[in-house]
Amino acid sequence: MAGKPKLHYFNGRGRMESIRWLLAAAGVEFEEQFITCPEDWDKLRNDGRLMFGQVPMVEIDGMELVQTRAILNYIASKHNLYGKDLKERALIDMYIEGMADLNEMIIMFPMHPPGEKDAKLALIKEKTTNRYFPAFEKVLKSHGQDYLVGNRLSRADIHLVELIYHVEELDPSLTANFPLLKALKTRISNLPNVKKFLQPGSQRKPPVTAEAIEQARKVFKF
Repeated sequence: MAGKPKLHYFNGRGRMESIRWLLAAAGVEFEEQFITCPEDWDKLRNDGRLMFGQVPMVEIDGMELVQTRAILNYIASKHNLYGKDLKERALIDMYIEGMADLNEMIIMFPMHPPGEKDAKLALIKEKTTNRYFPAFEKVLKSHGQDYLVGNRLSRADIHLVELIYHVEELDPSLTANFPLLKALKTRISNLPNVKKFLQPGSQRKPPVTAEAIEQARKVFKF
């Protein structure tokens, strides 16, 4: 029997958090090997385990997978969270690519110098309320179903709800005009596996702090 997936990353959200969410929603227990010092990072790279010299890296089913999208695609396919046919998969991919644009802005937000934060936050708010959330609200309204694609849970729902949580951490009012998105968040959050992941003490990571960024800079030398 295969062991638990092992996640190699620093002890924070970054590009690994969506992988944690997807594994948790699929009911998959996983282990984490945190990179905590330059020596950990150097060893991982020097051992030749990172194809492109980057993390996230996930050990799963005898593979050492890198590249976030490849990892997420594999997990979603394995656990039946990627649609029932090519058309559904195309929709899921389209929605996820749209989310990725906003998610990237949120991931990078803590990295900006203090003098840039107000402008960056204003841009996130504008894109959230005028471009991205209206698009997903429209999808849910158009078919009147509980989930984004095929009226069943897919990775698109999981990634969108993760994004909603991150947006609300920046400004809880940003979902006020999107009742269907708020309902989706409640629906997904109440699924047993997700509900467990949202509880204190889980492997879900808190918002990134300035101290965590500084520690990451020391480890990864950026």
